[in-house]
This record gives sequence, C-alpha cells and structure tokens, in this order.
Amino acid sequence: MSSTAIPGNSAASAAISPEKEQRKQALQTWLASVNRHAIKLDSMRAASADASFRQYYRIDTEDGHSLIAVDAPPATENNAAFIKMAKLLKSINLTVPEVLAHDLEQGFMLVTDMGMHTYGQILNSDNAHKLYLDAIDSLILFQAQSQADVLPEYDRPFLLRELNIFKEWYVGKHLGVTLTDAQTATLDKVFDHLLASALAQPQVYVHRDYHSRNLMWMDKGNPGIIDFQDAVYGPITYDLVSLLRDAYVQWDEEIVLDWAIRYWEKARRAGLPVAPDIDSFYRDFEWMGLQRHLKILGIFARLSHRDGKHHYIADIPTVMEYVRKTSNRYKELIPLLRLLDELQDNAPQVGYTF
Repeated sequence: MSSTAIPGNSAASAAISPEKEQRKQALQTWLASVNRHAIKLDSMRAASADASFRQYYRIDTEDGHSLIAVDAPPATENNAAFIKMAKLLKSINLTVPEVLAHDLEQGFMLVTDMGMHTYGQILNSDNAHKLYLDAIDSLILFQAQSQADVLPEYDRPFLLRELNIFKEWYVGKHLGVTLTDAQTATLDKVFDHLLASALAQPQVYVHRDYHSRNLMWMDKGNPGIIDFQDAVYGPITYDLVSLLRDAYVQWDEEIVLDWAIRYWEKARRAGLPVAPDIDSFYRDFEWMGLQRHLKILGIFARLSHRDGKHHYIADIPTVMEYVRKTSNRYKELIPLLRLLDELQDNAPQVGYTF
C-alpha cells in the first residue's frame, strides 16, 4: 500500500536526507535537460512525500500554471507501471496525471499537476455524498473496461503475502508476540476463509489504493486519480472497500451501507458481474475489507518500526475497529476476534492503546 501522493504541500517544510538532497539536485539537472514545458526551475519546492520512497516537487511554469516533478527511485518504484496505467486510465476518460517526460533509468518524471486538494482534505458531511458518488462512478467506469492479462493477477500467493505482513509486522514486531502453534493455526484458518472469498469474486481492474488520499478534488472531471502504479486484476469489491472503509476517514456504518448499495445498483446497470443479491455482495465487501485491513495493520507497523514513519501508528485504532466489527459479524471470523484479545493481553505493555 502506498498511501498519500501529491496531496498539496503538507511535506513542504520537512527536512530531507543528504541522499534525497542529492537526488533532488539530479532531478533538477534532468529537468533542465527536458525543459520544453516552460518551467521555472528556481520555483521548485516540495509538494509532498508519501509512504513509499517517492518525493514530489511542484514547479511553476511561465504561463502561470504548475507541474509536478517526481523522484521515484527505480530500485523501489515501478515507474513503467505508472506510465502504462496513466495511459490506460486516460484512454477511458478518467482524470489522471499526464506524463510529460520521464527517465526510467534515473526514476524521474514530469507530470501534470492535479491540484492541491485531496478528498481527505476537503471531505465533510455536506459534500461527502456528492464526492463519493463521483468516485463510485469513476470506479465503475474503470472496472467496466477490465480485461484479463493486461495487469498483474491479484492471485492467492499475492493476497497471502499481504496477510503475512500482519503476522510479521503487527503481531511480531509491533505487539512483540510470538504466536503459538495453536494461534498460528487459528490465524491461518481465518486467512483461508478470506482468500477463498476474495478468489471466488468476479475479477476486474483494481487500483489497490482507491481512497481519500489518492483522489483529488477537481473542478471538472472529478475525481482526479493518482498513485495507481500498483494496479492489478483482482476481486471486484476491493477498490470499493478501500474507498468506503478508508484507513484515514471513517463514516457511520449506515452511510457506508447506503453508498455500497448505490455502487451495487450502478454496477449492475453497467453490466458488471457483481453478486446478484445485496446480502452476498455486502458479505464479499466485508470479507475483502478484512483482508485489506489486516494488511494495513501490518503496513502501518512496518512504516513505523522499519521506516521511522511513526505517525501511521495514530491510524491503527480506526483500522482495528474495522477489523473487530467485521470479525464479530461472521461465525467463521469470530476466532480472529478472540485471537486479537489474546494477543493484546499477551503483548508487552509499552504504551500502545487500541
């Protein structure tokens, strides 16, 4: 999961490491060499950083607009996939950044600026319904173009690797707990239920991080969609649950249910292969959400313990609430709820509160 990308200037004042400063200078040199877009190099300033190794810089142009320069180290970032997806999404009339220039060897790109405001920055009770329906319409348009063998498959090994991030980083590193054989068996059985549910769903294009920090508010063509380089071919409910059960923005369950039903109705009308009854669809949605949220717990723990990005710990309680509520609603998942209680009781007391 890659989280935030280009959300305005929230990272503008953050100090950067010598290595990142060196890459910034190399990026400036590259920009000077491709300067056919009338950019003003001396205006380059931080736009944002995200949960990956990417850095973003906003640069003014001579005509009064701005562009985004991207530093995406090729050792860690899939820039070719970003360029491929940008073309694919633009071809189906979705609002995405246009790649104006790129250097795959160095990991540099110059892209159009999607603006300063993510959904996460502007959502409120007055505008949420309109913004979410816009996002749902764009998601359906994206899914309706799905074809097999275009994007990597979100298969069982892939989904299981994500679940194991929870086991390694949240349980092992964050809670400091070594699972017993019985606990491991319990968790693996829950994983098997989640994987079977995900793989039984119709498969479509999946953004993988379709949420409030990767959707930009736009005057026209709302929403702008970013951070799509990890797109795959996978379960139809995945992006909807990313959107409606967001790790960063939480809505009352009755509102989420209303939006999910609206998606289901619109998807059926668009000819998408959603489950024929809403109860089955919503169960698929919830179980898919549990797979995603377990992964997110592991990723947030990894971002803190490995990468020093400790602010993600503050988002764990929201994600854990999703996990617990979903687990409590299905008999197959109740063992996970009991296991979480055991793990919390056995974890070293180091000040975590969930």
